[in-house]
Amino acid sequence: MGRLMLLDTASLYFRAYFGVPDSVKAPDGTPVNAVRGLLEFIDRLVRDHRPDALVACMDADWRPQWRVELIPSYKAHRVAEEHEAGPDEEEVPDTLSPQVPVIEDVLDALGIARVGVEGYEADDVIGTFTARATGPVDIVTGDRDLYQLVDDAREVRVLYPLKGVGTLQLTDEAWLREKYGVDGRGYADLALLRGDPSDGLPGVPGIGEKTAAKLLTEFGDLAGIMAAVDDPKAKLTPSQRRRLDESRPYVAVAPTVVKVADDVPLPDVDTTLPHAPRDPAALEKLAVRWGLGGSLQRLLATLGT
Repeated sequence: MGRLMLLDTASLYFRAYFGVPDSVKAPDGTPVNAVRGLLEFIDRLVRDHRPDALVACMDADWRPQWRVELIPSYKAHRVAEEHEAGPDEEEVPDTLSPQVPVIEDVLDALGIARVGVEGYEADDVIGTFTARATGPVDIVTGDRDLYQLVDDAREVRVLYPLKGVGTLQLTDEAWLREKYGVDGRGYADLALLRGDPSDGLPGVPGIGEKTAAKLLTEFGDLAGIMAAVDDPKAKLTPSQRRRLDESRPYVAVAPTVVKVADDVPLPDVDTTLPHAPRDPAALEKLAVRWGLGGSLQRLLATLGT
């Protein structure tokens, strides 16, 4: 198998939405800045990196209940409306929500594989595709949580957009060690200890990023750090030992929440990068209805080369 590119689709269309003016509209005046911006992102990614396979990974459930049961604060600040019978509704800008179904329809008509699995986030879909991959993998995301999947031995790297997708940070293990002092496997433990307010993860009080990296270097991994708490000879300050000890309930459940799943029941899909639209008639209707213009035409030209 050749190079697989996995898109954290919501991360990218959020960036497109905020990066492309909302004056970009369909003929009826509906904003389509996220739609056109995402098409332009995909065009640039395919032109620059030439993947053999491409999957637009989706959030079928952006806040899975199995994560919330372990850490109730998980993404709680982003909830717009709670639903007992299904996933909670995420707070999304009013003019972005209507664009998501259009994005899905356009991707389907193009023939770009689009995968979301009930009860899982896009991160988990990405983690499972990565675990199953037999060739190199490029993960395109604005979410640092996915740094935990970086693995030089398996040629798995994260392409992190700095400005659009024309300027990408190519994240490999050397970059992670330089920036955070850990490799891909250590990043999840670092994030767990440090905490992440954007995801509602409290972390261990008093253990910031630098301290977490130092502890991981000293004791190897989270299990090694917690074993050191019980070892009076271990090089921990009294306050570190106390705070880690008091945080045992959090530390016991947080790995399941923070680490992306790698066992999602993926559907059987053709991930091959299409060279022509799967449904040209449907795509033409969508292009006219939503005024996709040059954004779509450029992507089609790139896919056809």
